[in-house]
Amino acid sequence: MSKPGPARWRRWWWREQFTPGPLGVFINPFFFARRGLLDGLRGSFPQLQGEVLDVGCGRKPYRHLVPAQRYVGLDLDTPELRALGAADIFYDGGSFPVEAGSFDAVLCSQVLEHIFTPAEFLAEIHRVLRPGGWLLLTTPFAWDEHSQPHDFARYSSFGLRHVLEGAGYEVVTQVKTCADGRALVQLAAAYLYKVVRCRSRLANLLSQLLLIAPVNVCGALIAWLLPANPDFYLDNVVLARRATAAPAPHDAGSAGRRGGAT
Repeated sequence: MSKPGPARWRRWWWREQFTPGPLGVFINPFFFARRGLLDGLRGSFPQLQGEVLDVGCGRKPYRHLVPAQRYVGLDLDTPELRALGAADIFYDGGSFPVEAGSFDAVLCSQVLEHIFTPAEFLAEIHRVLRPGGWLLLTTPFAWDEHSQPHDFARYSSFGLRHVLEGAGYEVVTQVKTCADGRALVQLAAAYLYKVVRCRSRLANLLSQLLLIAPVNVCGALIAWLLPANPDFYLDNVVLARRATAAPAPHDAGSAGRRGGAT
């Protein structure tokens, strides 16, 4: 049996960063956040069938979990995102270069917080969805600033529902991830990650294994000991349907223009 090559190890590493298994607790500084998102999304992935558009697709971390017959990644047209080689279509932050009613479902994960004009953005998703099409969306509630300066908002569960319903969607399910002690532990791990990260890959790996991994391991125990708190959590995961004609962007409180996605 041949040994795994570097490319295979890289694929495994990146999969552990976004869809972590048990080993992710040792090598992923965002283990609880990413695991919470994965658990929150799993129940809705079966709805993403037919032709699916992944808006702000990044590396397409969930592609292997979506039962789509056609899966299209859309992202901002920047040198960095082009270099990833994952997106199929690029756009300038305004209108999607896609015909109206082209897709049965849209996946939009951890993008909405980077949108300065959410009404216009959600209207554009509404435009490309077929009638009755599905939108599976995630966005943070408790998280630090990231991808600066293109980090514009955080959404409570009530605020997110209001914005989606105002944009012509019917919210079907709404999940709060890590609504227990894991949220505290994840914020602590993310803090450590930012303050100790440097340019040395070896130093980063050592700090992950010796400093952040023990915090992650303790987090599982803390989550078990502390009671759940549905008012404090990491992310919102929402499954919604295209219900009505989208209102004009100014009706939902639009201001400014599209900022950026990660």
